[in-house]
Amino acid sequence: MFGDIGGLEVVTIVVMAIVIFGPDKLPKLIQDTMGFIRKIRSFADSAKEDIRSELGPEFQNFDFEDLNPKTFVRKQLLGDGDDPLGLKDLKDSVDLKSALNGDPTPTPTASVDFSKSASPGPALAAGERPPFDPDAT
Repeated sequence: MFGDIGGLEVVTIVVMAIVIFGPDKLPKLIQDTMGFIRKIRSFADSAKEDIRSELGPEFQNFDFEDLNPKTFVRKQLLGDGDDPLGLKDLKDSVDLKSALNGDPTPTPTASVDFSKSASPGPALAAGERPPFDPDAT
């Protein structure tokens, strides 16, 4: 969360806080802020437990981090048991872990035959227009 704040910036914030609030009020302000953060955390934890209890026993292992799109995509691409999106062939063909870790040239691990995936249908005659589906566009 604060990974891009440097040491000089932290020192600047501390000095500004001492100047603005004074050295006598600063400990009380920090204590009040930490109490507020604890209350927010306990509220969030109780809300998560309420949601889990309302969803039922089949969602007891539900992880709220799965709602983050980055986490969802990472779990689907890197694998987490089953293969609901049908990406097993893709995972077998390319080493995605090295690709996500910054390796610019992922090494293929197996060949995938994509000719079975979809047939193009019958060939069109010369001058014939392809079929048009207005609901698909």
